[in-house]
Amino acid sequence: MLLDFSRLSALEAYRWLASSITPRPIAWVSTRSPDGVANLAPFSFFQVISDDPPTLLVNVSSRDDGTLKDTLRNARSSGELAIQLVSFAQAEMMNASAEILPPEVSEFTRCGIPCLPCERLNVPRVAGSPVTFECRVAQIQPYPAQQPNCHLIFAEVLLAHVDDAVLDQQGRIDPLKLDLIGRLGGSAYSRTCELFHMLRP
Repeated sequence: MLLDFSRLSALEAYRWLASSITPRPIAWVSTRSPDGVANLAPFSFFQVISDDPPTLLVNVSSRDDGTLKDTLRNARSSGELAIQLVSFAQAEMMNASAEILPPEVSEFTRCGIPCLPCERLNVPRVAGSPVTFECRVAQIQPYPAQQPNCHLIFAEVLLAHVDDAVLDQQGRIDPLKLDLIGRLGGSAYSRTCELFHMLRP
């Protein structure tokens, strides 16, 4: 099969990309609105892109009607966001927080998701998350430049909360204890409960 992406609709392109580039880690992003409402939403177009400075990238697409999502508006306004990784035990809560809600309704409250304060941000973080990164907005870039349909948030990591329960005897993260979920195509997800090792040449 040969796919000519110039001939595909945006939805068809998304389906092919999302079902082939897998598994994708999930950024469970918490922000706070100028009115003080705590927002929480998952994004699977997400990755670490730099270690110096330590920087994560979250792609926040626009809604179908072209309006901006709460996560983007809040991050742009405050310059702050917390990025949680999602464990298998939190999968249902993460999925519930993907519901489209009015800006004045908090996903933490609506979905009964417990939270804790951040250390350096005026943003709540998800209690029980295996890893949370407290970040400042380094840059927000609309993409593509002509008629953007998403915004790339470059988030510089200031601080990380790592649950002691996911550490091995050497004090490093054990991927099996981390037990993260990843996004596949459609409604499918994967789980980091199997691994193998290879030494680099």
